[in-house]
Amino acid sequence: MTGLRFAARVTRAPFLTATLVPVLLGACVAYAHSGFLRVGLFLLTLVGALAVQVGLNMSNDYHDHLTGNDAAHPQPTPFSGGSRVIQEGLLQPDRVLAISATCYLVGAAIGIYLAWVRGWPILAIGVVGMILAYQHNAPPLRLAYRGHGLAEIAVGIGFGPLMVAGTYYVQVQRLDGEMLLASLPVALLIAAVLTINTLPDIIADRSVDKKTLAVVLGPDGAIAVYAAEVLGAYLVLAAAVVMGIMPLLGLLALLPLPIAIRSIQVARRSGGRMPDI
Repeated sequence: MTGLRFAARVTRAPFLTATLVPVLLGACVAYAHSGFLRVGLFLLTLVGALAVQVGLNMSNDYHDHLTGNDAAHPQPTPFSGGSRVIQEGLLQPDRVLAISATCYLVGAAIGIYLAWVRGWPILAIGVVGMILAYQHNAPPLRLAYRGHGLAEIAVGIGFGPLMVAGTYYVQVQRLDGEMLLASLPVALLIAAVLTINTLPDIIADRSVDKKTLAVVLGPDGAIAVYAAEVLGAYLVLAAAVVMGIMPLLGLLALLPLPIAIRSIQVARRSGGRMPDI
């Protein structure tokens, strides 16, 4: 495995789009409102946000190793069961934890700098975001183990309103209701990704009492939530355009709707027939 491929696997790079999209959205809304973009600050914001997500990904790997969650997974896939770098002996657990901590520190340092040069509300946004990230699997909160959809809600808030708001504030030094509304479809879709990706994890999650929506509600219930999250995202977007809050060109984001509906149909056909559930 080449160094680049190894790094992509360790950091779970394909999932970093969950950060790229809301940061780009926040920058786009800021540009639409102000007519300019501070490119250097945008890039710094993006690097800081990506560092926090890599820290989250690797922290999850470490804590899922401690609980035996990833080791209990019967059929790991690129989307479930973690990166497997610990299980396959590619990295020692303490090295994974050290890299995770380093990434969090990089994100924190960038956040403190941005708060210093653009305003302290950024610090509050960053602190809340990092707490939600680290406490996904880590003690004492361990949101994914508490049920009630807390992990899914935290992911939606963290990768939706918080990231969009932080990026927007860095650019224009204020918050805006229109910006928060624009973040809701992203929040719902990111939460939907987590909801559907927990379906293959049900067996392993049950073995360690990890209360994801898939475990608590079962496959059919989780798929129903997934459908609501996906369709809700498009509904919010369409409503915002109809109300004149978003521009008419925003309707272009509805183009993938048939694919989204197809994904719900596929999930419904396959989700209830998972083995040993």
